[in-house]
Amino acid sequence: MDTLRLMHLFTRAIDLGSLSAVAREAGTTQPTVSKAINALEAHLGVRLLERSTTGLLATAEGVRFHERARRLLDEYEDALAEVRGHARQATGMLRVNAPVALGQFHLNALAQDFLALHPQIEIELILNDRFVDLVGDGVDVAVRLGGPLPPDAVARTLAASPRWLVAAPSYLAAHARLKKPDDLARHDFLRFAWLADGDDITLQRGEELVRVTTRGRYRVNNALAIRDSLLAGAGIGMCPHWLVHDMLRSGRLARVLPAWSGTPQQLALVYPSRRYQPARARLFMDFLAARIGALPGWTATPA
Repeated sequence: MDTLRLMHLFTRAIDLGSLSAVAREAGTTQPTVSKAINALEAHLGVRLLERSTTGLLATAEGVRFHERARRLLDEYEDALAEVRGHARQATGMLRVNAPVALGQFHLNALAQDFLALHPQIEIELILNDRFVDLVGDGVDVAVRLGGPLPPDAVARTLAASPRWLVAAPSYLAAHARLKKPDDLARHDFLRFAWLADGDDITLQRGEELVRVTTRGRYRVNNALAIRDSLLAGAGIGMCPHWLVHDMLRSGRLARVLPAWSGTPQQLALVYPSRRYQPARARLFMDFLAARIGALPGWTATPA
């Protein structure tokens, strides 16, 4: 039994979501691929896939085996390239997770640039504003913006973006002028939901730090919704520069208390804590490290 071949067909079935797609890629037939995966399941003594009219669904055992099998196949290919004395071209599926707004503003375009440089790599970019289980969800690289990092992962900080108080000119014209941080308590404050500090924010002016309790009737767990609400004149918000730099430049938003700023937002790459990292993941992280710091609103963090 060619176990490596069976593992390869199984991992590609999960990656592509279709036995027919695997068959086309491998230059064989769908029944052949199906029989191969059946043989792998018989060899392991567990069911890896549930087949239905709507597609494929990995079982719990299949999800766990897929992660291990992908890692083993990557290590095997790298070992072959090393013993043959040449570098292997990076191939395979790269799963990336990132916040929605960051994906829309930056990562979607960067992913296209990366794919153009590496034609044998595929990217599955999943955008959501929740922390994912890197191993359980099969994520190779996750992009994190601030907040605590998973204890079972390795983090690499790439850049930082200053955070400023901003509001639409229409809102500022219709409300009392702000002269000091404590004045924020008398304004509508928009914030991200589920923040650890709740309604409290910390502002800095040089070496001076102040903590202010804000008030507001609207909280949302999506940065794009906060941006849209600010543009609509719904209140004042604390936003990273990368999210609002274009609106500040055009005058559609204005800084509030410009002498004060919040703690900069850190951007970090997070990946599973394991000794071996696929070549495609290493290439992608190095690519982002070289590009992120040069984007509007970001400053590269020294390595």
